[in-house]
Amino acid sequence: MLKEMRQILSLLVSILFIAAVLLGCGKDASYSETSEKLPDVVSYNFDIRPILSDKCLACHGPDANKRKAGLRLDIAENAFRALEENPGAHALVAGKPELSQVFLRITTQDTAERMPPMDSNLKLSQREINLIGKWIKQGAKYEKHWAFVAPKKPKLPQVDREDWPLNEIDFFILQKQEEKGLKPNEEADKERLLKRLSLDVLGLPPTLKMMDDFQADTRPDAYERVVDQLLKNPAYGEKMAIHWLDLARYADSHGYQDDGYRTQWPWRDWVIHAFNENLPYNKFVTWQLAGDLLPNSTKEQLLATGFNRNHKITEEGGVIPEEYRIMYVTDRNDLFGKGLLGVTLECAHCHDHKYDPFSQKEYYQMFAFFNNVDEKGIESVIGGPETYAKNPLMEISNEDAKSILSFVNKPDTNRLIVSVMGDLDTLRRTYILKRGAYDMPGDEVQPGTPNAILPFNKNYPKNRLGLSKWLFDKKNPLTARVYVNILWQEFFGRGIVKTSGDFGMQGDLPSHPALLDWLAVDFMEHGWDVKRLVKQMVTSATYRQAATVSKEKLAVDPENILLARGPRYRIHAEFIKDLVLSSSGLLNKTIGGPSVKPYQPDGLWEGATSGRGLLSVYKQDHGASLYRRGMYTLIKRTVPPPTMGIFDASNRDLCEVRRLKTNTPLQALVMMNDPAVLEASRVLAGKLLQEKGTLEAKITKAFQLIVCRQPTEKELDILMRYYEKEIKTITPETATRMLTVGEYPLTKNVDKIRQAALMQLISTIYNLEETITKT
Repeated sequence: MLKEMRQILSLLVSILFIAAVLLGCGKDASYSETSEKLPDVVSYNFDIRPILSDKCLACHGPDANKRKAGLRLDIAENAFRALEENPGAHALVAGKPELSQVFLRITTQDTAERMPPMDSNLKLSQREINLIGKWIKQGAKYEKHWAFVAPKKPKLPQVDREDWPLNEIDFFILQKQEEKGLKPNEEADKERLLKRLSLDVLGLPPTLKMMDDFQADTRPDAYERVVDQLLKNPAYGEKMAIHWLDLARYADSHGYQDDGYRTQWPWRDWVIHAFNENLPYNKFVTWQLAGDLLPNSTKEQLLATGFNRNHKITEEGGVIPEEYRIMYVTDRNDLFGKGLLGVTLECAHCHDHKYDPFSQKEYYQMFAFFNNVDEKGIESVIGGPETYAKNPLMEISNEDAKSILSFVNKPDTNRLIVSVMGDLDTLRRTYILKRGAYDMPGDEVQPGTPNAILPFNKNYPKNRLGLSKWLFDKKNPLTARVYVNILWQEFFGRGIVKTSGDFGMQGDLPSHPALLDWLAVDFMEHGWDVKRLVKQMVTSATYRQAATVSKEKLAVDPENILLARGPRYRIHAEFIKDLVLSSSGLLNKTIGGPSVKPYQPDGLWEGATSGRGLLSVYKQDHGASLYRRGMYTLIKRTVPPPTMGIFDASNRDLCEVRRLKTNTPLQALVMMNDPAVLEASRVLAGKLLQEKGTLEAKITKAFQLIVCRQPTEKELDILMRYYEKEIKTITPETATRMLTVGEYPLTKNVDKIRQAALMQLISTIYNLEETITKT
């Protein structure tokens, strides 16, 4: 009796609350007194689904094992069905919140009945409750998740400032700004714009000649000419390779405890070559997924398949081979999901995905595509050159390096082997692994893909080549969107979808969905042309804006999501080193070849090693190898390069599509104390002192080389006074000690105290925030 009375009381309170909400809806569009106006038409995809995903689907979503009360809210058919526990009631009744149990349970004052339950530590805001109520009132219309619907090319939006857009991108950006009452910034000045462009396209600062030529070029298309010039520079391929090496988890060691050396670098050379040759993205990925399965496959296409052999491989005795083989296949499958499809497929490894419509069965159907590789869980323990690649492998001969693989920078005549893909002659069976355990096989499955994304075409072969055809099917809703988003992130610092590796239910919504779709379709229509896409982005008025920010814009859009100012953020770790080496004249511009071991604090490798193998002790390189670009620094997985790690470089353990951007004191300490920075300061100081001209001219040139612009009078005055102070305080003994840093030969016939003082000044310039920031 008491229970019935409590239920009646709860129902009365809910009805009164609903009446108040609905009355508010009738009065105005705000639906209730909330700080932000509700949309006129509530969208399931953009308003309701994020709420359900965050607060409801863990218990009422795709995962059947965790589902409560038999209620599933992510599928309309299930949500409108009569409740299992109360057949006379329905979770949703279109147009009637007062009859919808979902609304009744989220508005009840009875804490025993309220959803989400108290012990979940989740709570709906008043605005979220109002959105759900209004959505039900408007018919509770479900939509397929936006990312699982193939993109269509929208029309360019209407804007008020028709004179501002320079290409199609700008119409979409400007429309959003005008909706929020914002105006775009003016175009950046030539100096800052050239620095931004050069760092983004080459990963290197512009040379003095580039700066002078661009300043002197008054033609209307001067900027576009510079863009075209940079896209032809071989350094473009090196810069573009960085994001792909992160995605492909490239490293120079096998990983795990022994972490032995591997010779996978020829695949890296191929990636650089492919970007420079502007290999269309569909071919670029197909060769890496299935180059060995292509008709009349070439050695270059086979080398490209090293992409799927970059994962960790054990060399430790005593392991269970099948356990590790399953781990290798899992790694490939998870990379395919995150890197190429932009979904968290790995969450369905042990059970059905809790938020996205991917079953565990579908996970293992995808798994089956990668499960037929002719490999072993452990092939050999750590050893000599014969263990630097694992079967299946290819050998690159001296003749190959002179002909079909001429882009491979083979430095000697030693045997060179690379791990690649190759399937068994017979089909290896694939099973659903219960709880993801290698030794708990369940039902057998055949190769297939998640139906929610795109059913697998029966006409495609059920192998990696067929999977690639599926990936680049024009009906696939994710492939083009995901890569366009990754490139947008490269040039603007943040993807149109912030969660680059998660376009699913738990991922962020796109800030400019129409723009993302327009770019994705346009990318496909123009043959997956990467250089064309890059040029579209960097020639837009959006990209060319000044990065200055007013207090008003900072208040309205602190993260610059609406792009009413130019992108401003610290450059990648590798490019910090490149900037230092390039501006000092030390940079070794050799492209490709084996990785190198530059300056590194003593004892790091030795403190974390099994004591076996080539990488148990750090043996620093010398000569020109010290001055290679940052991307060629040897990456040992168990002890990745420390200075690059401090600046958020990937450790390459797993697929990574978005680097963190941190700001820590350690970064300042690196710039002040890294031998590479100090050596560059010493060398540049020596070169400048050997040149004729005034002290002011020398300081100006150093500033220009490093910061890529002319110093202001105030900046120059501060630097001049700092130099004079250092001249007076540095002793001959101190100067001698300072100038011994690094292995580059000492500059002859210059005053040591003057060089040490100028070295200190140049080191100060390297430590400016602006130096390593894209402004």
